[in-house]
Amino acid sequence: MSSSVLTTLRAQKQSLRKAMSATLKALPSASIHEQSRDITAQILSLPVFKQAQSVGCYLSMPSGELDTSSLVSEILRCGKTLFVPKINPLKDGHMDFLKVYGKEDLDTFPSGLWGIKEPGSHWQGSLRDSALDARTGALDIIFVPGVAFDRSFKRLGHGKGYYDRFLTSYFFAKTPKPLFIALALREQVLEEDKVPTESHDWSMNVIVTPESILWRL
Repeated sequence: MSSSVLTTLRAQKQSLRKAMSATLKALPSASIHEQSRDITAQILSLPVFKQAQSVGCYLSMPSGELDTSSLVSEILRCGKTLFVPKINPLKDGHMDFLKVYGKEDLDTFPSGLWGIKEPGSHWQGSLRDSALDARTGALDIIFVPGVAFDRSFKRLGHGKGYYDRFLTSYFFAKTPKPLFIALALREQVLEEDKVPTESHDWSMNVIVTPESILWRL
């Protein structure tokens, strides 16, 4: 890809981020709450979720994003193993998924970058298990956030590269491969080929909205 094409593509990404961020910022909190509830119900009805034993799920930002708190609580209540993101402050653009040891553990997490709750690196004096550890079982599902998605299953993130880097690391480190499931407010889902992407950008297997579950064939 030539430098001029790459420059244009990145400008298109930034323009879409700006437009979508304005849309999400204008959404009433009641709408986000209602859509989050409906999306959680959709996920809980999925056979692949019911069968999953180990799940990666993001902890949502305080506003302007689908609220995953109910989903995270249900994952733990169902007895599934839960891993959540932890930003690596010493390595720009990198993060890991660390194990949550129950609801009481989750409730102690402090707010980190962008007000998102994050686990500490240790639990009860030992390093938390990482989803990338060789001794850790494979994740069945990774729930992925984004700024926008389209019906070609392309994803636009916030531009920091955290998820693309982690998904790449995970994909080459572990088998079997997990389902990448996007959680999207209805305003975040665009028509086919509307999200500009580069070669390192990961596409999703499934997009869950309040009204539908879209599967990539």
